Amino acid sequence: MRGLVRRRTQEEEEESVFVTMTDMTISFLLIVMILLAFFATQLSSQDTVPRDQFNVILNNLREARADIRRLEAERDAAITERDAAREARDAAISERNAAIEERDRLRSENADLLERIRELEALVDRLQRELDDVTLERDELLERLARLQQVNPLEAYLAQAIEQRREILIELRERLLIEFPDLQVVISPEQDALRFQGEGLFRSGSSQLEQRQRQIVNTMGRLLDEILVCFTLGDRASRGEGCDSGNALIEAVQIEGHTDTDGSDLNNLRLSTDRANATLLVMLDEDRTILAHENLRGQPVMSVSGYGEMRPIETNATTEGKAANRRIDLRIIMYAPSTVEEVEEIGRRLDALRAAGGSE
Repeated sequence: MRGLVRRRTQEEEEESVFVTMTDMTISFLLIVMILLAFFATQLSSQDTVPRDQFNVILNNLREARADIRRLEAERDAAITERDAAREARDAAISERNAAIEERDRLRSENADLLERIRELEALVDRLQRELDDVTLERDELLERLARLQQVNPLEAYLAQAIEQRREILIELRERLLIEFPDLQVVISPEQDALRFQGEGLFRSGSSQLEQRQRQIVNTMGRLLDEILVCFTLGDRASRGEGCDSGNALIEAVQIEGHTDTDGSDLNNLRLSTDRANATLLVMLDEDRTILAHENLRGQPVMSVSGYGEMRPIETNATTEGKAANRRIDLRIIMYAPSTVEEVEEIGRRLDALRAAGGSE
């Protein structure tokens, strides 16, 4: 700012000197004219001067007047130019000051912007690090998801087998209830067996099937024989269009006899076994076709077992509990391979069965 003040003072001094010299010149000329006028008044009428000299003085006076007018014009022009220069200078100074203020403001804004930029860069860096962490976590989750979505042939087979067993039990129960609407038959909570409880098949203490119960068991054998062709191997096995069984295979269909705690343990064990054997014998028709259904090892899938009072499903302290424990369970055991290779072997054998269009 001090430099600006010095330059302004210097400019004003230069203009003042110029105007002062002009004024001095005009003043000098005025003095010369006054002296000439004075000398003219001192001349008497008797005094005479040669015309040539008079003419010279007159010309000098005219030239002085012309010079005065010219200098006055130059002075006025100089004053006008000076005033214009001052206005231009003041305008330039104002503009310069405004530019300085704008520059200072811009510098301040620039400093603020630089600080904001640094803050934003720090924020961007932090967000980028967080994004990298999230991206890494996402990639790990996607990789885990991809692994989880990969179908394990062994797990897929076991899941399919469980679902097929549930569908077999539902179909058996529904078809039995169509012919015997009042039959008390339920699917076990584990969804692996049909359960005939109480007096549904046998009278208490007896292993003999009455006429109506024989019809129920006979019908159950017929329905089971029709279903097993799609889930077993052997001479009667089939994997035609009517079989929606995939590659599921049945390992065993077990007829289980159970009793309550009335009577001795040995008698109950014998009674439960006799009931299971009686049920199977009624299922066997004259052609004994139900025994033709085989598992993967070529063994008949039909089997019997007696458990006596050893596997109760309710308490034997009540009449209702004893009725629930006094039962016949038709349990379906699906084949459960332990390796992927076994699953593949099942697929090959069933593919060959489908290609042959019938039995093996």
